[in-house]
Amino acid sequence: MNILDLIDKKEKGEKLTKEQLKYIVDNYLNGTIKDYQMSAFLTEIDILGLSEEETINLTDIMLHSGEILNLGIDNLADKHSTGGVGDKTTIALAPLVASLNVKIAKMSGRGLGHTGGTIDKLESIQGFKTSMSLDEFKNQVNEVGLALVGQMGNLVPADKKIYALRDVTGTVDSIDLIASSIMSKKLASGAKNIVIDLKIGSGALVENLEEAKTLANLMVKIGKANNKNIACVLTNMDEPLGYAVGNSIEVIEAIDTLKGKGPEDLTNLVIKLGAIMASMSLNITLDKALEKTKENLSNGKAYQKFQEWIKAQGGDIKNIQIAKNSQTITSKKEGYIKSINALEIGKLARKLGAGRLSKDDKIDLTVGIILKHKVGDYIKKNDELATIFYNEKQITEKQLLSCFTFTEEKVEKPKLIIDIIK
Repeated sequence: MNILDLIDKKEKGEKLTKEQLKYIVDNYLNGTIKDYQMSAFLTEIDILGLSEEETINLTDIMLHSGEILNLGIDNLADKHSTGGVGDKTTIALAPLVASLNVKIAKMSGRGLGHTGGTIDKLESIQGFKTSMSLDEFKNQVNEVGLALVGQMGNLVPADKKIYALRDVTGTVDSIDLIASSIMSKKLASGAKNIVIDLKIGSGALVENLEEAKTLANLMVKIGKANNKNIACVLTNMDEPLGYAVGNSIEVIEAIDTLKGKGPEDLTNLVIKLGAIMASMSLNITLDKALEKTKENLSNGKAYQKFQEWIKAQGGDIKNIQIAKNSQTITSKKEGYIKSINALEIGKLARKLGAGRLSKDDKIDLTVGIILKHKVGDYIKKNDELATIFYNEKQITEKQLLSCFTFTEEKVEKPKLIIDIIK
């Protein structure tokens, strides 16, 4: 068995056995297979795809390339988002679900490109610890009901190395490789109940609904093959989620949501995802779970759990910094907002310093953009469209205005939740 023969086999459209896939992954990890050879193999997958069986096998091989967490905790739930602009959902969702007596043990990542990372956002809370030992992690989940940290331990090293190569070889958008990457990490985290928020649209990794459904069905099959309760919620990312795009300003918006004063789209998404997680974990109907999530969001229990969680990880929410410089952008047109380009808004926030192009880039947690309106809103000339918060780096009024399109005809508000696949 050698890599050249296996690349040739895949090039001819033939299926690879689990043994052959394991040979490739193991030997890439130990350095026998070189980057250029693995790159050629990944390119063939990107072009020709993998069968369902191959994808399930690849996921299992990557899952077992390192440690698998077993916290010994029943009723454990996890949520993953494929990433989007203004996506601060986890920060409000995790304490809401934990307030319902569902245990949340979550590992999150940093932002890269135009999408933000939950760990970066949480670091805008002074003193908040994003790393801890496995014992500390487990104890906090048991005592508080919720712990959220960056990647810990030696979980799925195969995915870490393969993803880094995908990132520089243009194979990030392969549906089969996305499914294996996400699911190997979720399975390694040890939760029995998994909800995946799969973003679709201009500001998402997957822009096409058909591809999103294929990916969702594939991840559900992988989850079920590993005896997990799993649901994929397909959500709209053609416009930013909520109004805030940055780090500290997104945390503030998540806090507002927990206080019952958040944007309608973010609040509705948090309630829906929370209800699905609670329904799975507590073995109750979705209607009953919806009732419970709405109740705990309105009675203050979700916010109380948030405070308990942040305090347990050393954070102080009384001193969340926002850039002192700001500029208000007003509309030069009148009409209904037809679109807000999430991708471009994300890129502009990155230009301000809120995001990174490479993993080594330092970001400015205090900068960002707060939008004042959503698609479908009617705007008059000189109405406020957004406020830019900045330090050393700046963007122009023209750049921000180019993210908006207007029409004289009334625009229907876009549907946030497109589909749920279980």
